[in-house]
Amino acid sequence: MARTKDFNEEEVLEKALNIFWQKGYNGTSMQDLVDGLGISRSSMYDTYTDKYSLFILALERYRERTAREMMQMINQAASPKAVIKKIFQSVVTESLFDKVQRGCFLVNTCVENATHDKAVEKIVNENMQDFEDAFYHAIKKGQEIGEIMNRNDARALARFVINNINGIRISAKAGADKKVYEDVMKVTLSVLE
Repeated sequence: MARTKDFNEEEVLEKALNIFWQKGYNGTSMQDLVDGLGISRSSMYDTYTDKYSLFILALERYRERTAREMMQMINQAASPKAVIKKIFQSVVTESLFDKVQRGCFLVNTCVENATHDKAVEKIVNENMQDFEDAFYHAIKKGQEIGEIMNRNDARALARFVINNINGIRISAKAGADKKVYEDVMKVTLSVLE
């Protein structure tokens, strides 16, 4: 007969996500997880199999949440240009007020693991494609209503915007100052005009 778990798996997964986000996969030890999750080593293994499996679950959770939030913002916006600016501003604000310089969990993972881990590469690429598609649809809509200039292809603009958002996220890890973020945002948004 299986034992009932004396912990909430969703809460533990959220804690794991934050530990991996803060320390990265390679910087997180099993002891970090045991201490931070508040469960025994055996419970962690019984529930999540191993550190890597838990990491993949945490990464997928983060991806799903950020993609859902981004889609909601874009789909509910009356003005595509305004929502793109709002997304940039939220990324800048997060970067400025993130005292521990976490950056973006997916961007961090891409830099740390994607080049040598096919499962991670797949999750990162799917996330990038989701974001590209979301920005593409917003930019295309903006072009159709005359809010965004048609001189550049909507798909190329979406890729440009995402690349600059990711650049801000990477700069945040290095503790760049507000002027760097503002300059990147200003120039990126000017391309949409």
